[in-house]
Amino acid sequence: MPPFVAVVDYGRGNLRSVSRALETVGIRVKVVHTPGEIDAAAALVVPGQGAFDDCMATLEQHGLLSAIQRAIQAGKPYLGICIGLQILYTESEEHGLHPGLGVIPGRVVRFPENLRDDSGGRLKIPHMGWNEVKQSPLPIPFWRDIPDKSFFYFVHSYYGIPEDTASVAGWTEYGLPFASAVFYDNLFAVQFHPEKSQKMGLILLRNFGEWVGQEV
Repeated sequence: MPPFVAVVDYGRGNLRSVSRALETVGIRVKVVHTPGEIDAAAALVVPGQGAFDDCMATLEQHGLLSAIQRAIQAGKPYLGICIGLQILYTESEEHGLHPGLGVIPGRVVRFPENLRDDSGGRLKIPHMGWNEVKQSPLPIPFWRDIPDKSFFYFVHSYYGIPEDTASVAGWTEYGLPFASAVFYDNLFAVQFHPEKSQKMGLILLRNFGEWVGQEV
């Protein structure tokens, strides 16, 4: 089979829209359900929605967690979306304290209840809708052709705090600044949903495809 990008299906992701968006920009995609399929992939995309602990438990139950770890350790390109970003951290405080993959040292925490905007108005949780991403000044290949402070679509109540901000590829403000994108070795992961972010999201996914390699 020709090289493909695996979109990991563990019952918690927006798989159809993610796969369709990747195919739109010319990436050869296969939705995968087994560890062997992840092992055979040239790269992987881990989307996700729902609670951190539930996602980790489901991945473990289906044998996918160890396959994802193998892929990361082997240096395969990884794109994480929403929970696909959060599971990279050391731990999450959602529904108690739960371990993550520990690839990015840091913790996933909930937005405070008393968040305010610049005019003093109370901000709702979850953070839902369009918001801008301020890009890192470092040369991040995923931002090619995407203007700084472009808007992307978010839906989340928790966000990651990395111990080392050198891995942060993008920041977003929602009552407080938080890391909305990270770039770490063979990993790029975002808190927003590129598959729901129209033109800018498709450009980002195109850049991911070019990062993986034209042969995929």
